[in-house]
Parts: sequence; C-alpha cells; structure tokens
Amino acid sequence: MNPNPATPAPALVHLACLNCGEPLLPRAGGQPALHCPACGQETHVRPPKLGEFLQQFGGAYFATEGALWRTLKLLLLKPGELTAQYLAGRRKHYVLPLRLYLSVSLVVLLLFRISATASLEAPGLVRMDGTEPRNGSISLGPGRAGMKDGVFFCEQLPGWLCQRIQRRIDVKPEALEGMVRQVSERFVANLGASMFVLLPAFALWLKLAYRGRGLRYTEHLVFALHVHTAWFLVFGLLLLPWGWLNLLWLAVPVYTLMAMKRVYGGRWWARWLRAGLVATLYLLTLGLATSLLGLWAFLG
Repeated sequence: MNPNPATPAPALVHLACLNCGEPLLPRAGGQPALHCPACGQETHVRPPKLGEFLQQFGGAYFATEGALWRTLKLLLLKPGELTAQYLAGRRKHYVLPLRLYLSVSLVVLLLFRISATASLEAPGLVRMDGTEPRNGSISLGPGRAGMKDGVFFCEQLPGWLCQRIQRRIDVKPEALEGMVRQVSERFVANLGASMFVLLPAFALWLKLAYRGRGLRYTEHLVFALHVHTAWFLVFGLLLLPWGWLNLLWLAVPVYTLMAMKRVYGGRWWARWLRAGLVATLYLLTLGLATSLLGLWAFLG
C-alpha cells in the first residue's frame, strides 16, 4: 500500500518479454532489465516516433548496419573482390549479396519505370514507329505488327497472335497508340521479375563454363548477384540525361572480365573463351525472357 496517496505509484514493469514470454529478472540494484535475455528485444516497448522511423530506415539501408557505402566502393573499384571476400568467409563488414542486389535493383528499376513510362516506350520490344496513329507498330521479339498508312500488317508472328492484335486495334488506327502505352507499362512494371530468371540462369552458365573447378552453384550465384548489381549501377547512370554517359556500356564487359579474373583466375585465353560462352548463352536467355515478357505484357 502506498503510504502517501498524493504520490503516484511507479509505472508497472513487464515481468515477461512481450516477444517470447521469457521471465525478465531485474538487474543488480533492482533496476529492470533493458533487454530480454532470450531473444534480445528491448523490454521498454512503445510506439516509435517519426524520427525513429527515419533513423531505422537509414540504418537499415544507407548507414552502418549494412555498410552499404563500403560495399559499393569495393564492388566498383575492385571488380570481383567483394565476391572473393565473401567466398573467403569475410562477410561481417559488407552487405550480403542478395540484400545488396535487391536494394540497388529496386532503386534503379524504379527510376527506369518513371523514365520509360514518361516516354511511353519499352526499349526494343514495344514501340511506335511513327508520330501518327496511321503509322505505328508493335515489335515482339523477331516479329512486328501494326498499321501502315491505315492498313494492318503482321510480320513473323503466329497467325493467332496477328488476329488478336488486329482485334485489339479493332480496325481503328488511333487505338494502336493506346495499346502501345498499355503494353509498355506492363512490360516495364514486370521487368524486375524477369531478372529472377536471368540471374539464376547466368549463375548456371557460369557453373557450366567452370564445371571443372568444383565450385557449388551457390558460389557462382554470389558472383552473379555482385556482377548484376554493378550492371544495375551502370544502367542507373545511363538513365541520366547526358549523352556522353553512353560510353559506360563499354564498362560492362570490361568490368565482368576483370571480376572473372579475380574470382576464377586462369589463363587469359581460357577466360575469354569461357566469357564468350557465358555471354552467348546469357544473351540467348535474355532474348527469350524479354520476348516472353513482351508477349505476356500484350496478352495480359
């Protein structure tokens, strides 16, 4: 019983962890425990403030928890070294491969979606070839369909697909532009999902090329994640409105060869042969994936 009714009683302290139910024993001196001895959660749980939300976001993605800047510096300045460090077991001070890839690709794909939606064009697959609705086309892989001088045409595409495109246009030339807009938006919106096919395929082609090294598939996958992250960073720079940045496309093969040298080693001629094999298989996979994505975007 409180001897002084005018003095409020002290706040109740939780006797068990709210997360796992572990009993909370007081510290020396009778002070309440600050963290649960079983799961480590704080014992003083309250709704976070707005500033704390921002701090948590910054700590998770851009500050010391993931060491993002240290990781990006090593990734870009020493091709392949980040993979070598990971495979050697030195992982504490760097962002894990999958988390790094997801963080970078999410930002770059978001910027690309904004840019591509603004131009109403999905590069290489869905485009308008003319400024007027009477002269426009949709390119789906090797085939093409659209309107020329108000007349429908369809080249190198299955007959059923040509008929569906013609029905979608509905003999109205002005309908083509709206269809291109819809297909382009679907294509760009689902571009990131296609990378979950391309990236494992890249790792599979690496394992095929280096099948005599005794490396596991997951080790090649780590290399694929790091290389694709670097490619995304280059692609992000190419979205900037500066024409001279187009020269950065040359950095992609150079960077990849340097990374392969650091991670896999070997003689230069063997590395070039393996790189050529991987590049050929990857480009075939890329062409197939983008064609299927364009077809799905149209039929969806």
